[in-house]
Amino acid sequence: MALSRAERFVVLLLRLVSRACLALLGLLPAPAPPRASSPAPARAVPPPRSSLLLLPARELARRLRLRQVKCIEVVEAYIERIREVNPLINAVVKDRFEEALQEARQVDQLLAEGRADDSLEKYPFLGVPFTVKEAFSLQGMPNTSGLVKRCCVIAATDAIVVGRMKQAGAIPLGVTNCSELCMWFESSNNVYGRTNNPYNLQHIAGGSSGGEGSVLAAACSVIGVGSDIGGSIRMPAFFNGVFGHKPTTGVVPNDGQFPMAQGVRRSFLCTGPMCRYAEDLVPMLRVMAGPEVHKLKLDESVSLEKIKFFCMDHDGGSVFVYPVDKEILQAQKKVVEHLESDLGVQVQRVSIHKMKYSFQIWSAMMSSQDSDGTEAQRFTDLLGDHGKPVWPLWELLKWLVGMSSHTLPAIGLGLTEKVMKLNPSANAKLVSMGKSLQAEMETLLGPDGVLLYPPHPTVAPRHHHPICMPFNFAYTAIWNVLGLPVTQCPLGLSSEGLPLGIQLVAASYNDRLTLAVARYLEEAFGGWVPPGKA
Repeated sequence: MALSRAERFVVLLLRLVSRACLALLGLLPAPAPPRASSPAPARAVPPPRSSLLLLPARELARRLRLRQVKCIEVVEAYIERIREVNPLINAVVKDRFEEALQEARQVDQLLAEGRADDSLEKYPFLGVPFTVKEAFSLQGMPNTSGLVKRCCVIAATDAIVVGRMKQAGAIPLGVTNCSELCMWFESSNNVYGRTNNPYNLQHIAGGSSGGEGSVLAAACSVIGVGSDIGGSIRMPAFFNGVFGHKPTTGVVPNDGQFPMAQGVRRSFLCTGPMCRYAEDLVPMLRVMAGPEVHKLKLDESVSLEKIKFFCMDHDGGSVFVYPVDKEILQAQKKVVEHLESDLGVQVQRVSIHKMKYSFQIWSAMMSSQDSDGTEAQRFTDLLGDHGKPVWPLWELLKWLVGMSSHTLPAIGLGLTEKVMKLNPSANAKLVSMGKSLQAEMETLLGPDGVLLYPPHPTVAPRHHHPICMPFNFAYTAIWNVLGLPVTQCPLGLSSEGLPLGIQLVAASYNDRLTLAVARYLEEAFGGWVPPGKA
């Protein structure tokens, strides 16, 4: 399906306009300094000092049960770390430290009295601190999703997954930043400001769960709750060098977050775990999925040698996205070589033509009707938050003179949404192509297949630069509309000191395969690397 001249013109125009906006605002990169002068070192957060911050959640829970450490000590260590580095990264936008300390004392008392000794299954995360994306309801915490009109909204209850984590014994420390209405891959909004990457504060933390990615990588939290409709778990996990999992569609409930997906988007939005250590993914997924977890058969053992591995280096050359960086390709190549040499498997390279249209397919399916004819909710309506819909062109004019309460990416999405509706026949063809691609991927992967695929064309970009590459999220977004489970796995750092990584994709309900491979790759390549270590 070749791009029309009009589509090519739109792509070029958007890139030119975005770069023009950056140039006008003075946000383009400065010219390179003369060779004689040495460049200033990248500024990262200092590495964590407390050994308690370097333990997986499962190990923390074990030590707490054995009374090898007190819960109050663990929570105090995390609070101290947040106070140390949050002024640099701006990831935690509202804390609940006093409540967390009180809950930690209660856990210590419970353990001292022996009332939790035999309840591992019921309280797998007893006493373990965690953080929550601000888009989710956490009782007593703000729930704005970065929308100025919601700046006074305080959650009265917990989202289902948040409640389940609390019931499992985990202690919430606070809520973390996201992009406006969770629909952009830089976590910046006019309520809380911008979140920074802990490996280099001049680079983005990703979005929309960027606050979670940043807070985990900076060792301010060990596990967290994120959501993903176009890569909002996996891009921040990639950019910040941590683990994230987008489960098979429909297994983990999305209730209790804003905006709540409606129509066909209910099948694309996924809630899932984010963490620093791969061993915490499965226990988190069990808790978050609740009674639906049986669909994933997580108790079945996985033989890595029997997995059929497939590999794609890029999407086939879409004009909408940038080429994949050489260092990302090199990292993926090392994974292939390691799998083949260590496991004795043969990784099959595949080229799936329809992947070239990932962005168009995602966009068309996101704006399509549900099976019962329900229209997808318009983004301009969400910007109005149950009030008068926002007129994006007018908001753009207001933004240019500093009078809009919305971010430029949100305004741009509103404009793009209107353009997408101008060609319904082309959209229908793209939706059909998406359904065909879904069947093709399910057949390829089958009951024992895992696909290796880049998470993004570039490592974490500098702040504001995503506006010049607005469609690069297609590398993650396509898997949302296909409904397949994907685990994001870190693979060390680039020459710039920014995280590298890879996406692991399986057929529906085969989450256990990607999760097992993630643990294997963590052992092989080291997993999370503390920032500021060099």
